[in-house]
Amino acid sequence: MALNKDMSILVVDDQQSMRRIIINLLRQIGFTNFSEAADGENALSQIKTKHFELVLSDWHMEPMTGIDLLRSIRASNENYKNVPVILITAEEKVENILAAKQAGVNNYIKKPFSAEVLKGKITTVMGDTI
Repeated sequence: MALNKDMSILVVDDQQSMRRIIINLLRQIGFTNFSEAADGENALSQIKTKHFELVLSDWHMEPMTGIDLLRSIRASNENYKNVPVILITAEEKVENILAAKQAGVNNYIKKPFSAEVLKGKITTVMGDTI
């Protein structure tokens, strides 16, 4: 089954340049519906008011990190608690990966990454082909 290329995706990163890179990669894959957040707090407020089908979040941000955003999403009793989340990080530490899995991450991407890597991670998480 083909993945909906118009699904709503929230891209969260404190660096605008990284948000642009991720959105450009998503466009290369064929996605068309994006929103942006500059930090976890802004992302959480958007998630509470708009339905997103996927969240792509950087790990290291202030004042709310990507892992804290993930924990807030998963701890919620609202409809958005099950939204798929992919964390993006330069971290390779096993303990960080385990912490993300324990917090309920669906997948993670190590920086730097290509459109093909992003496509593969989204396909794995969403269970459909692109």
